[in-house]
Amino acid sequence: MSTSPSETPRGVHPLEVLAPFRRIRASPLRNLIYTFVWNCLIGVALAAAEQWLAGRPGSFGPRLVVMLIGANVVGFLIHGALYGLRRFAPMAVSGKGWRPRLAQMAVSCIGALLGIGLMRVVLSNAHPLDVLRSGPMITIAVYAVGTAVIIRLVLFAGERRIERETLAARQQEQIAAAGRMLAEARLRALQAQIEPHFLYNTLANVVSLIDTQPAQARRMLERFIDYLRASLAASRADAATLGGELDLVRAYLDVLGVRMGARLRYRIEADSDTRQLPIAPMLLQPLVENAIMHGIEPKLEGGEILVRAQVIDDALCVEVSDSGMGLGHAPLRPGGGVGLSNLRERVRQLHGAGAQLQLIENQACGVTSRLLLPLTKVTPSTPPAP
Repeated sequence: MSTSPSETPRGVHPLEVLAPFRRIRASPLRNLIYTFVWNCLIGVALAAAEQWLAGRPGSFGPRLVVMLIGANVVGFLIHGALYGLRRFAPMAVSGKGWRPRLAQMAVSCIGALLGIGLMRVVLSNAHPLDVLRSGPMITIAVYAVGTAVIIRLVLFAGERRIERETLAARQQEQIAAAGRMLAEARLRALQAQIEPHFLYNTLANVVSLIDTQPAQARRMLERFIDYLRASLAASRADAATLGGELDLVRAYLDVLGVRMGARLRYRIEADSDTRQLPIAPMLLQPLVENAIMHGIEPKLEGGEILVRAQVIDDALCVEVSDSGMGLGHAPLRPGGGVGLSNLRERVRQLHGAGAQLQLIENQACGVTSRLLLPLTKVTPSTPPAP
């Protein structure tokens, strides 16, 4: 008879060749139960094989009982032998290569030899020395070696399966991390560089106001410095708060407000608790820039920007509404739509499928950009350690 009931130091059990048995986490109690189930399966298989070879259908019950008892005796002896090897000689079974596997085969062979010999003694109802003198040791040794080989083959298959699954999981993590870094790099590249028109127009307005309206020029320059400082800090940070991002948006709108005058009005609405929520940096400014470039600036009389943040159904909802030209009415500009598509990809990478970026046309005029972010920890942009 033969059985292969134990598990390797890496947590592989022969019963795990069947997919449903991989769902339960490994533990000493689970492994004992699995060993019993595995032994019983081996016992049933051996009893059925012997019944078929013997050709005596009427004697299956007693034969099954004998095989079940024998399989469990041999199986638990092997289980105990391998457990003792891992407990008292862990260095002998650690690592890869032929030495740990040879050590496992050796103790499995010893356990099988003891179990099969014990069953021979019990079944023959004779003294152990009489059993040895009767000459069955070669047969017992062949059974024991065959059992150890079967154990090693089954466990080797399980080890290879775990290696493949581990490698696949690491590759998926690396792919996901690379995707997050790519989306992050795209948006950082866009946001770390201030739009040339915005930079040139701001400086040109400061120069034009110095002689006629020095107070306005001073205010515009101060707010522009605040914006640069906040923008640089945000471009280097891995995480931010909603309040910090709203302050960056306010500085940006203040600069534009001096330049555009009465053509631009804005409001920012968010309570103190909402302002403390974490958010990935540089998510809001692209929405405001889009509202200015495609909504307010093309409109002769200008309009109003409303930035509202609130928590709705366990999600942070940030809306940037404008009263500008609306979808389909603003003239096309170079790069139009690229910033929002990059932002949408970045949001998906950082917050998963639950995050959304919606563009909604207002009934009166203008567009609302709605950003929905689940209230979970922001995914870091750095890849996992190997």
